[in-house]
Amino acid sequence: MMAPGRRSSTFTRLLRHGFTDPSAAERLLDGPELSPVRDDPFLLEALGATADPDLALHGLVRLLEAQPGPTARQELLDTLIAAKPLRDRLLGVLGASAALADHLARHPRDWEALVTYEPRDLHPGVEEFERGLAEATDPVLLRVAYRRCLLSIAARDVCGTTDLAETAAELADLATATLRAALRLARTAAPDDAALCRLAVIAMGKCGGHELNYVSDVDVIFVGEAVEGADEDKALRAATKLASHMMRICSETTVEGSIWPVDANLRPEGRNGPLVRSLSSHLAYYQRWAKTWEFQALLKARPVAGDLELGAEYVAAVEPLVWKAAERENFVVDVQRMRRRVVENIPAAEIDRELKLAPGGLRDVEFAVQLLQLVHGRADGSLRSGTTLDALQALAAGGYVGRTDATQLDAAYRFLRSMEHRIQLYRLRRTHLVPESETDLRRLGRSLGLRADPVAELGREWKRHAAVVRRLHEKLFYRPLLDAVAQLAPGETRLSAKAARERLIALGYADPAAAMRHLEALASGVSRKAAIQRTLLPVLLGWFADSADPDAGLLNFRKVSDALGKTPWYLRLLRDEGAAAENLARVLSAGRLAPDLLMRAPEAVALLGDGESGRLEPRTRGPLEQEILAAVKRAGGAVQAVTAARGVRRRELFRTAAVDIVGSYGTEGQPAEADQGALVDLVGGAVSDLTAATLAGTLHAVVREGWGDALPTRFAVIGMGRFGGHELGYGSDADVLFVHEPREGVDEREAADAANKVVSEMRRLLQIPSADPPLLVDADLRPEGKSGPLVRTLKSYEAYYRRWSLVWEAQALLRAEPVAGDEELGGRFIALADPLRYPANGLSEEAVREIRRLKARMEAERLPRGADPKLHTKLGPGGLSDVEWTVQLLQMRHGASTAGLRTTRTREALAAARAAGLITQDDAATLDEAWVLATRVRNAVMLVRGRAGDTFPSDPRELVAVGRYLGYGPGRVGDMLDDYRRTARLARGVVDELFYGG
Repeated sequence: MMAPGRRSSTFTRLLRHGFTDPSAAERLLDGPELSPVRDDPFLLEALGATADPDLALHGLVRLLEAQPGPTARQELLDTLIAAKPLRDRLLGVLGASAALADHLARHPRDWEALVTYEPRDLHPGVEEFERGLAEATDPVLLRVAYRRCLLSIAARDVCGTTDLAETAAELADLATATLRAALRLARTAAPDDAALCRLAVIAMGKCGGHELNYVSDVDVIFVGEAVEGADEDKALRAATKLASHMMRICSETTVEGSIWPVDANLRPEGRNGPLVRSLSSHLAYYQRWAKTWEFQALLKARPVAGDLELGAEYVAAVEPLVWKAAERENFVVDVQRMRRRVVENIPAAEIDRELKLAPGGLRDVEFAVQLLQLVHGRADGSLRSGTTLDALQALAAGGYVGRTDATQLDAAYRFLRSMEHRIQLYRLRRTHLVPESETDLRRLGRSLGLRADPVAELGREWKRHAAVVRRLHEKLFYRPLLDAVAQLAPGETRLSAKAARERLIALGYADPAAAMRHLEALASGVSRKAAIQRTLLPVLLGWFADSADPDAGLLNFRKVSDALGKTPWYLRLLRDEGAAAENLARVLSAGRLAPDLLMRAPEAVALLGDGESGRLEPRTRGPLEQEILAAVKRAGGAVQAVTAARGVRRRELFRTAAVDIVGSYGTEGQPAEADQGALVDLVGGAVSDLTAATLAGTLHAVVREGWGDALPTRFAVIGMGRFGGHELGYGSDADVLFVHEPREGVDEREAADAANKVVSEMRRLLQIPSADPPLLVDADLRPEGKSGPLVRTLKSYEAYYRRWSLVWEAQALLRAEPVAGDEELGGRFIALADPLRYPANGLSEEAVREIRRLKARMEAERLPRGADPKLHTKLGPGGLSDVEWTVQLLQMRHGASTAGLRTTRTREALAAARAAGLITQDDAATLDEAWVLATRVRNAVMLVRGRAGDTFPSDPRELVAVGRYLGYGPGRVGDMLDDYRRTARLARGVVDELFYGG
């Protein structure tokens, strides 16, 4: 019986050596397998040095139990105690990998593979691994031999004999030898097929890059050719059979498990394409159909098995295409978009544990390095490595990446890959998720040398390295552009002018020389301002590149910075307030309107911060009118007062445009607004409220200057058209009617003169040339049109409408809504208009025919000559006019009996018609979609060109910019136009039925 003191002493020693279950460990040490050596100090020390001493001890006992007899068991024990290299290797593996412990228990003599410790064993290559697999004559034996070779790689890895890069290279070499052995078995099984063809196996991905994981799909591409005299079709069928069999040999599960899946989905056309193609077929595909990501994948192409001469021919043939990939339109954006798509597809429950694909993960480093390789590898052959760390080192040596950045990324990548290796090694399962259990995290941390507090230290180190990657992976592409024009630290290599030009062209800059001048002006020097710019610009350049016009974005940023650079808050706002910098980048590169508005008063940049509500949003009518009226009251005269009102209008137009652009593009923290109708309503409501507030302020200024406190007549402004419907766009005129009513005791002529002077002065002041955009006030919808008086009394309107009103005038009144002036008078005008626009008995058949005649005549006469009707957003089939006239016909027919139709807003009326059963849900949705899309296109044209337009721009870059605003990525202009035509065509079908046929 064991003395209590001894037990206590052993228990304490086991705890000190890292065992988490000392009682179980003590029982194992006291068992018959280990009792001869239980007191050996070297054994306990070696167990304590492993990642998981409990796991290592358990695995050792299992291995001893599995030995074929006492002699074999004693041989293992003697060697274990006498040979430190074996002890460290064997126990290191047992403490890190339950899967390899299982293998050793099934094949108890395989521990002998770890005994030899010759120099040639330290870094084996393909030849050594081929010898290790040479005796495998079937898939089962191949798996056993593979695990035996893997055992030696893992032993060198966990003992620190090899570093991460060497381990990854050995794993790739073992994969190469395994593919060759599998192909040998496949050929042996089908000698007739083997005789017909040449088959080359091209490794891709991490295997091709000589940086494989412990457990990973092995990506391959197959190239086949007929041997001399053989039929090509038969040869390719034979090669396909061999390739398929080879894949099954590696992938299928046997009594010894599987090796790893062989994945051929990187081939042309992916899984839909033939498994094996001829070299000429590969080239034809890459020259004509391949996407950017396929050339990125070919960076790592390496012939590894089969006909190596044919494989070399394949690599030589595709290599020139790879290094031309950066010349493709939207190259950088394509690569970055694919990276974002990968992140978006990570399940939300896994993103915080994802080591490879999450932001700050391995894929960020790999994408950044590959992007730089493809841009600069065209001219610099030293960058053409398939291995990430080698390529990163070459990029730093060539000045394409800052040395400090490269060093930090190298360290982060090594740490993250080491984590990945140790996670996979435990069960030999393909995973990139960091485990959650305390035991697994402890083992993982100890395996990486974190011994004091493994779990906490691991969490800190992982987060630190991931943060480095997140911070650097995009800046890696942009920062050297600044170093090329800025003062560098001694010893730093400068990015050459040619390399900087290549990088800017790849980013989509049409004038790289001008871009370099802007960067030099912004980032040169040793001032605090230049230092902050050098911090900001790498990120801003990425956002500019994600737009349709990076040149304009950078130029506009320089202009704003020149104007505000000396103000203390400007750069601090961009540096410290999360959303401001990205919002500014989006606004400056989305077109002409918003930058033009901003340049007239650059201090409006301050609006782009997070704000009190935490997000950018337009202001409502009440606060706007209050601010404008306060500014008017402070001003000395009408001119100064309206100038102040127009200044507020310009600033708020900028704010609205910024909200619209940011909502349409999305940001890193806020995805693009999915509801396009919400953006249309936001812009229409904001611009209409702003116009109403501006008119109210202008009216107050004019009355105050001419008549003091009170005008001799009551006066109201009635919004019409899109203004009355709360649907104004950025370039819309303000359609209005002016109504007045003489005050008691005032002569009618005096009142009329005063009202006309007010109207004339308001229109003049709102159009005076200045830095602020004019507000055009259009009264052409008044009775008698341009021939009638600009302003009438309420009685005059009543008499005219009772006696002379035409059907189109009643239709125009559907949009009438008071917007400024005397509210009570405006209300009485609406009371006058209601019976006209919502007739009690609906419309007569003659009135319906007249509306249809007017619509048809407008379509025929007003469409601009040479315009494509199918793309005209206002007058074309399925455009705004079609939808609005259809809705307005429903309003005039049924408005008297259906309260919901009594609204000035098109979308509200359409929804009310659907709710009342006047239109089907599908038809309403079709009309709504068409109206929203046409409105969005008009808004986009104004934002991009800086002037209004009813059709898509003809300039290619402007057309792309409209597409980006509408959510169409690079290269999808054709899709945008097709979608518009389809949407408008469907809407026209509904209009033909409801408007012309109903």
